[in-house]
Amino acid sequence: QVQLVESGGGLVQAGESLRLSCAASGSISSIAAMGWYRQAPGKQRELVARIFDVRTTYYADSVKGRFTISRNNAKSTVYLQMNSLKSEDTGVYYCNVLMGTLVGDGTYWGQGTQVTVSS
Repeated sequence: QVQLVESGGGLVQAGESLRLSCAASGSISSIAAMGWYRQAPGKQRELVARIFDVRTTYYADSVKGRFTISRNNAKSTVYLQMNSLKSEDTGVYYCNVLMGTLVGDGTYWGQGTQVTVSS
């Protein structure tokens, strides 16, 4: 069984920062990619950032230059440092991990953490 536990969401003012964390645990044999999605009210879930290894990352255009994704392989944890937050960054942020487990490969989701940016 695999579990993803997220933390770090909250309420901040525009221009401030937040750091999200997502720790994977359980019967994990390998992790191919880790990422963050977000879903704003009334909108579809969208990819924010993804990291494949230490050097290979992807960012949505809307967060480039403000957000930084990183991972700690030893802790099976992915982080999202969010700076210069804007009201449009508000939403539920979900951790997403593509990993191999004892029962096979799969994509796993965290429970979501709320980020609210007031203007």
